Amino acid sequence: MTRTTEVEDLLRLHAPQVLGAVVRRYGHFGPAEDAVQEALLAAARQWPETGPPGNPRGWLIRVASRRLVDGLRAETARRRREESAAALTPRDAFTAPPPGEGRAPSEDDTLTLLFLCCHPALTPPAQIALTLRAVGGLTTAEIARALLVPEATTAQRISRAKHKIKGMPFRQPGPEDRDPRLAAVLQVLYLIFNEGYTATSGRALHRADLAREAIRLTRSVRRLLPREGAVTGLLALMLLTDARSRARTGPHGELIPLDEQDRTRWDRHAIAEGTALVEEALAEGPAGAYQLQAAIAALHDEAARAEDTDWPLILALYDVLVRRAPEPMAELGRAVAVAMVHGPSAGLAEVDALEERLAGHHRLDAVRAHLLEKAGDAEGARSAYRRAAGHTLSVPETRYLLTRAARLAPPPP
Repeated sequence: MTRTTEVEDLLRLHAPQVLGAVVRRYGHFGPAEDAVQEALLAAARQWPETGPPGNPRGWLIRVASRRLVDGLRAETARRRREESAAALTPRDAFTAPPPGEGRAPSEDDTLTLLFLCCHPALTPPAQIALTLRAVGGLTTAEIARALLVPEATTAQRISRAKHKIKGMPFRQPGPEDRDPRLAAVLQVLYLIFNEGYTATSGRALHRADLAREAIRLTRSVRRLLPREGAVTGLLALMLLTDARSRARTGPHGELIPLDEQDRTRWDRHAIAEGTALVEEALAEGPAGAYQLQAAIAALHDEAARAEDTDWPLILALYDVLVRRAPEPMAELGRAVAVAMVHGPSAGLAEVDALEERLAGHHRLDAVRAHLLEKAGDAEGARSAYRRAAGHTLSVPETRYLLTRAARLAPPPP
């Protein structure tokens, strides 16, 4: 790994925590994010040559704070003296906890930032877009791809969301305010994890820093809500999925599909923890989407070989999942299960039914190609693999799909 790559990973790790610290101290969410971005750019220029400082997060906070204060001074110079003084007062003075409830030094600013971005004053799409930007560190383009919406729409949502939360206190919400935000918080954490587990663009399949941060934040939410089944289920799903990460790529970074992975490389400790959490989550009440997906993941992870996978039970779980939480990607997963239980032709019929809702998404054509190949339609599979390759910006996925297509090419005359 080059020093530049190490610096990039370090900046992605610290960015949301730095933003949380700066917003907590000064408020001004929009200007604070701009200041943090300037600090990150300064670090990206300096650190590859000089090496990271001993305390990278502290360095970034200091630089971002200076940039923010300078910007606020420039803005308030045109206003009255007392307005300038008020604008420069640290936000702590206005958001201090009640007497006797001092802020613990270990409190996670990133978690506070997460709940702020999911404020009920924002629409659910705006909550998700803003949190993916501020907490997940995703670009506007990455967020647009994750949410399956145009990039311009995503940019507009983020801009409006920043404006709406301007001036809102930076503190952990109480139970009465926390519950309405929980669904958005969990969806955001899941999207951040998915972007880390399978990056939507770039040369790397796996952004381990994002996946780890999503798991860490989900653990923090679970500490707040230890009896909430959805939180427990989401943590289980992340652990059971991430447990396979070491086996997903070959020596040259090539993608290895689930049924071809060396399962001895799977993280058995994570699988054991995730399986125990699934059992706990299912015992906590009616199973929601995260609990059901975690149960499906557990069945995959418990199979010593691909051919040992309990596909009938997986299909039964998918049937419940799509009834309770109908969503195109879940239905696409169900199509694969249908094919494994009832044959590729049955699975292809399910895939065709999703054409309108997932038109242009590479995963639809990738699944179609896989099922066509199993059905013996080499030419149809080859065309579908190529279409899928043309719709993804992930280099490992593109290479994998084109390799599969090339294997199905007819021999030369």
